[in-house]
Amino acid sequence: MIKRSLWLDRMQWAWARRSIVWLSGVRRVGKTTLARMLPDAVYMNCDLPSTLRALEDPELFLDSQLPDRVLIFDEVHHLDDPSRLLKIAADEYPHIKVLATGSSTLAATRKFRDSLTGRKQAIHLCPVLWEECVDPFGVRDLDRRLLHGGLPEPLLSTRKDAAFFNEWIDSFYARDILELFGIRNRQGFLALFRLLLRQSGGQLDYSQLANLSELSRPTVKAHIEAMQIAHAVHLLRPFHGGGKREIVSRPKYYAFDTGFVTFEKGWDTIRDDDRGLLWEHLVLDALRFRFTDEDIFYWQDKSRREVDFVIRRGRDRVDVLECKINPDKLDAKPVEAFRDLYPEGDNYIVSPAVKKSYRVRRGDLVFTACSTRDLPE
Repeated sequence: MIKRSLWLDRMQWAWARRSIVWLSGVRRVGKTTLARMLPDAVYMNCDLPSTLRALEDPELFLDSQLPDRVLIFDEVHHLDDPSRLLKIAADEYPHIKVLATGSSTLAATRKFRDSLTGRKQAIHLCPVLWEECVDPFGVRDLDRRLLHGGLPEPLLSTRKDAAFFNEWIDSFYARDILELFGIRNRQGFLALFRLLLRQSGGQLDYSQLANLSELSRPTVKAHIEAMQIAHAVHLLRPFHGGGKREIVSRPKYYAFDTGFVTFEKGWDTIRDDDRGLLWEHLVLDALRFRFTDEDIFYWQDKSRREVDFVIRRGRDRVDVLECKINPDKLDAKPVEAFRDLYPEGDNYIVSPAVKKSYRVRRGDLVFTACSTRDLPE
């Protein structure tokens, strides 16, 4: 078992701001295991009929809990009226800390009549971060992390099991997409999902995806929105500030986990040419742990000069991050073009080869070379 102390600390940080923490993430990412790491917590599995009976009267149940007790409602969307329970807990029992878990954003399921705005702190649990891969668990191997992915079960497995990935995709459709969104075209949805896995890291073209998946363009847009809500796909918007030659409207899309990308591509080993794009996925997860999605972008101009990630830090300040397996192979020209437009901010080269951060000059710019552990907060 990987003890995910970064996320335990994040939950304590969230409880300092709200009494309700909504922990979401794709299935099998480790939400239940993480919740059970909380000491002296009352764990309620909302899949069980006994839990449903115990929570029929939320006020009676909450009255019986000790002050400052941590309550865990795992898969809370299985309750008949989950938002009522959480709203009562937030408004009438603020001394009780509540952790509610689910596979998607809270508003995804039609059972939630209230999104609990102002009452909850949301945490999106990513697959195991690269900085969580430490030697005692035998997973401090970049190629293994890229090939197996970051779901704990395949990551800790000695071999990559195709049955796990096929079963996960079937379960994802049946338990998340069909149940939460009512999408009944299983074949069409999964064809699009597998296509996005294979092309992860590319720019989003709805018309092209519609042609390749044999779905209509509106259907493709609706399906991708459902995948976003269920955390299976992340759209990264282009950064722009009014420059006439900037890409302004086409996001990039990243699948939630490198293990599924390599599985769908049919890779059983990682070659030198594969690492760069897959490393971007790990850096993106590290950034999403530290920043809100609204502050993370990529940049490209019409000359196809591109910056991997741009972090909005203030009104006129943006940080730039370039992802490199070998930090010595950075081409600084795209960053120089970006800095001609946006001069304020720090520049980073993010590499798994860097053990201790250092500063280096590339062209007219100074970069901080670091691994994901030392990214800015």
